[in-house]
Amino acid sequence: TAEEKITPEPRLKKLEPILLPGEIVVNEVNFVRKCIATDTSQYDLWGKLVCTNFKISFITDDPMPLQKFQYRNLLLGEHDVALTCIEQIVTVNDTKRKQKVLGPNQKLKFNPTELIIYCKDFRIVRFRFDEAGPESAKKVCLAIAHYSQPADLQLLFAFEYVSKKYNNPAKKVNGLDPGGGGGGPQTPLFETYSDWDREIKRTGASEWRVCSVNEGYMISTCLPEYFVVPSSLADQDLKLYSHSFIGRRMPMWCWNHSNGSALVRMAHIKDSLQQRKIDQRISNAVTRSHPQRSDVYKSDLDKALPNIQEIQSAFLKLKQLCVNEPFEETEEKWLSLLDNSHWLEYVRLFLKHSAELVYMLDSKRVSVVLQEEEGRDLSCCVASLVQVMLDPFFRTMVGFQSLVQKEWVMAGYPFLDRCNHLKKSDKESPLFLLFLDCVWQLLEQYPSAFEFSEAYLTILYDSTRISLFGTFLFNSPHQRVKQSTEFAISKNIQLGDEKGLKFPSVWDWSLQHTARDRMLFHNPWYIGKNAPCVQNGAVKSFKRTKKNYSSTLRGLPPSLKNGIIGEQDFLPRRNSLILKLKPDFLLHHADNDNANGTEQYFREWFSKPPDLHGVLLPRLSGTQIKLWKLCYFRWVPEAQISSGGFITAFHKISLLADEVEALNRSLRRHHGVPPSLAELDQSRMYFRAAERNDSSASPEFLSSSFPFSPVGNLCRRSILGTPLSKFLSGAKIWLSTETLANED
Repeated sequence: TAEEKITPEPRLKKLEPILLPGEIVVNEVNFVRKCIATDTSQYDLWGKLVCTNFKISFITDDPMPLQKFQYRNLLLGEHDVALTCIEQIVTVNDTKRKQKVLGPNQKLKFNPTELIIYCKDFRIVRFRFDEAGPESAKKVCLAIAHYSQPADLQLLFAFEYVSKKYNNPAKKVNGLDPGGGGGGPQTPLFETYSDWDREIKRTGASEWRVCSVNEGYMISTCLPEYFVVPSSLADQDLKLYSHSFIGRRMPMWCWNHSNGSALVRMAHIKDSLQQRKIDQRISNAVTRSHPQRSDVYKSDLDKALPNIQEIQSAFLKLKQLCVNEPFEETEEKWLSLLDNSHWLEYVRLFLKHSAELVYMLDSKRVSVVLQEEEGRDLSCCVASLVQVMLDPFFRTMVGFQSLVQKEWVMAGYPFLDRCNHLKKSDKESPLFLLFLDCVWQLLEQYPSAFEFSEAYLTILYDSTRISLFGTFLFNSPHQRVKQSTEFAISKNIQLGDEKGLKFPSVWDWSLQHTARDRMLFHNPWYIGKNAPCVQNGAVKSFKRTKKNYSSTLRGLPPSLKNGIIGEQDFLPRRNSLILKLKPDFLLHHADNDNANGTEQYFREWFSKPPDLHGVLLPRLSGTQIKLWKLCYFRWVPEAQISSGGFITAFHKISLLADEVEALNRSLRRHHGVPPSLAELDQSRMYFRAAERNDSSASPEFLSSSFPFSPVGNLCRRSILGTPLSKFLSGAKIWLSTETLANED
């Protein structure tokens, strides 16, 4: 009898949620069934559904069917959904045939038998309450609706988490030093004067200076405290001119080319009487900062690119297609719906416009000023893309993180409104995702040029949906300081000299992932600037000549080699995820001289093998802009290729890269070269050759959704992937792009 009493204990313990500091359980219900597949209940899991002030958590003892999870998020379990990731909550009552979309503070007149949660990352999660107490089920649904749609910014979980950290200064919270929150020593946060000064020196922008005229946000609440301006503009002038700009967003320097041309962004001048005069003064100051005193090229992004409402509308159509459209539909219909969403067209437009500005900076050697009404949406995206194309530093992980920090977080991109953390909806727009998609297109076209992998980009996008990181929670640095100072006063937290609370930074990846899982971020194809090699016992850096890259152009149709579109590229081939191109493709919105110059520049660039550490230009023809399947299809089991897809190549290359690294290490040891710090980390690869007894067999659980596993997270028609009959009947849409490219 003593034995019998002891055995159930661990089971009960296991069904308790793992809580973060500041996280509390607000409601829970037992005997819940989580539905995995819609056409069968044989894979369903039994457990307890818990709602906290941070997430909804499903806790189960049942083993997962069929597929392993590849990586773990330390903040969220495999069945958890962060409250800020919830898009819509639908309750259903089978017997009364009723369903209701739940908003905050609403009443529910029936007892739900089913709860369906639509997530912002395209997941759909479904729970059944057949065996649960009807009242408990209703309460948990209402709690989820209430806590996932907070009325106020200070109700987001990050505030609770951080207040615990300040109130228990002796403890390390989740591995983070109290008040730490920084991005580690590596990623500059651009909150200080010195970070900006270092960036000026790194790019050789000698005629520019860091100005502190906005210290304490005295002039503009949507600019950072420190930013870079032409040396010839005095603080007094800046104060005077600031009133004429929308949101007082004065011109802000982004980056300098080695030839002296600069990239600058600014809001429109609202004072029409003063407009010409101020515009001229700013242009003159930018010109004076150029060694050749060359002209300034202005790009009005509001006229050149789709607006945030159009981007949101395209995204909703894309989401509808990935979430609701059954894959049994014919490929042509699916492709035309993808075409009608305009998502890929917008990705192409942003890449194309950025490439045209690269031509102005690199070939014409003129400074470029990006103008936009408020200067904090489209310009974040375009300024970042131009820098990724021009500066190989921003293609490394630390460089890319510093770019996001500089051009998005500190430049006042309104993450709170655009990510819709408070469910106010009319200002929502996925511009940051569009940017990551554009970067993914470049990574797909030039895999050896980027240090990070597509899994890194996807996980970074997911992190915008976790309400813990100060990085993506606010509309501006000023809002973070103001709101967190108010919160600190209300909770009696002593801030000392700190400007507002220190929230965890998303760049501290150890908060979310183990060291092993962080290796997923590394791209095994990446060729670093100076890869070391051993010659006669001495380590020499091996500078790659352009000849090494010539293979990248082999096998491409002639029309793509020079990047100019031939007639045959206007027509989409059957069985390929491409769009029809507009005939005015290259000449859109550019005057003829510039259009011809751009065309010539593109033609010359594509005629040579790419220098991976120089300028990178996107290939823009229809076949080259692809759908980012890992991000959009990862929860769709029908779309997964079991033991196949891109990941099989990733796996093999990782093993090879690891083997080469290990051989290099032993060669250096053999020649008596002491190991460097990087070497002490051993491998950077997720898949390692040395640790595997048999590197020939690929792991059973690999599928094209790697490292994400859709099984536990989505109820779709089937979890076994696309039935073979679909392939036999000609639905080749899920074949890998490599196969499609080889088809005639």
